[in-house]
Amino acid sequence: MNQSERRRWLIRSLLEEMPQYKYPVFPYTADRQWQLLRSLMNVRPPMPVSREFLQIQDAFLKEMTKEKGIVDALSLPACAMDQRLVLWQGDITTLQCDAIVNAANSQMLGCFLPCHGCIDNIIHTMSGVQLRLACQGIMQKQGNEEPAGRAKITPGFNLPAGYVLHTVGPVIDNEVTPEAEALLASCYRSCLELAEQHSLHSVAFCCISTGVFRFPPDRASEIAIRTVKEFLEKETCIQRVIFNVFKDSDLEIYQRLLTGEQAGCRRTPV
Repeated sequence: MNQSERRRWLIRSLLEEMPQYKYPVFPYTADRQWQLLRSLMNVRPPMPVSREFLQIQDAFLKEMTKEKGIVDALSLPACAMDQRLVLWQGDITTLQCDAIVNAANSQMLGCFLPCHGCIDNIIHTMSGVQLRLACQGIMQKQGNEEPAGRAKITPGFNLPAGYVLHTVGPVIDNEVTPEAEALLASCYRSCLELAEQHSLHSVAFCCISTGVFRFPPDRASEIAIRTVKEFLEKETCIQRVIFNVFKDSDLEIYQRLLTGEQAGCRRTPV
């Protein structure tokens, strides 16, 4: 099968599985077909899936990531203040490293909103439907929603990253409280501790809590950098921490905080 054939096969398979979402007219263009496929993957509940579906889905997603361009975390230039720190602007689902961090919600099952722009959605999409199943297994065993400030680990499945570290950040309603600041710091610390427990050497952080959770980006980045630097002061197997940003405004904030150096931190067009 080529990519077009895989995409069509996956759409038809998911529509057979979930006939309530049947489209009146099958989309003609590749972009519209991808939007439909991604939407169906987003709304699909965690339920068993056939080996044939996984084989075709995995081949499709891996080829799609390859076409976008896989970025080797070891090739990214470090910041001068600490050779273990990297600032990188780009799509975190294309980053090849030991683990990437997902800003999850308390249900820990991924974003169910079709084609939503949050990082939880795109990570689950590009990992494949088996990531939601893995998260469901963790949550069923836990028996309650995930509190803010902790971390869980799953395989990366179809991502270039070997693992995904899932953490729930604090939600800001009115003002940033000391408790919220402590919880955000705990998100970064918990992810690093979990990575260390699994002998991982490279971790890429997204901007936890700064999206729909409304944590001010400037304050969040200060907490992120401080917490990571404090963790790296002790003996650890972690050799590289990537601060991944997507927005230009976040890039500027991190550049300013990381000694303001422009040349030592890489930006990839998105």
